[in-house]
Amino acid sequence: MRLSTKSRYGTRMLIDIAENYHDGPVSVAEIAHRTGISEKYMEKLIRKLKRAGLVLSKRGPKGGHVLAKPASSITVGDIVRALEEWVVLKGCSASKDTCATCPRVGDCPTKSVWEQANQAMFDTLDRYSLQSLLKPPR
Repeated sequence: MRLSTKSRYGTRMLIDIAENYHDGPVSVAEIAHRTGISEKYMEKLIRKLKRAGLVLSKRGPKGGHVLAKPASSITVGDIVRALEEWVVLKGCSASKDTCATCPRVGDCPTKSVWEQANQAMFDTLDRYSLQSLLKPPR
């Protein structure tokens, strides 16, 4: 399994928001400037992060984005779940429908291996909060 740029860039965006919100909401232009992520791509990710309840947006001249909850309660796993359409590690699955239609799904000898590997991946991602990834204050 491979995580897409959505997860990596989304995590980078939320770290930037967490590190820079002290002056109020952080604009997409500011985040783009600091992270090197295009504004257009960032807007796409922000919509998904808002739907997942990780980001709040404020309109107006001093508008921008803030975390919807403390950085200590947002995990990298939360970000991956919010941004990746299909995040599951299964050796037999090329798409989300493959395993459900597999004639061996009831007695597949490797199914539990893939499920446990998937769980281990998310156990690891869920151990890292945004707070744990922030640069120490100067």
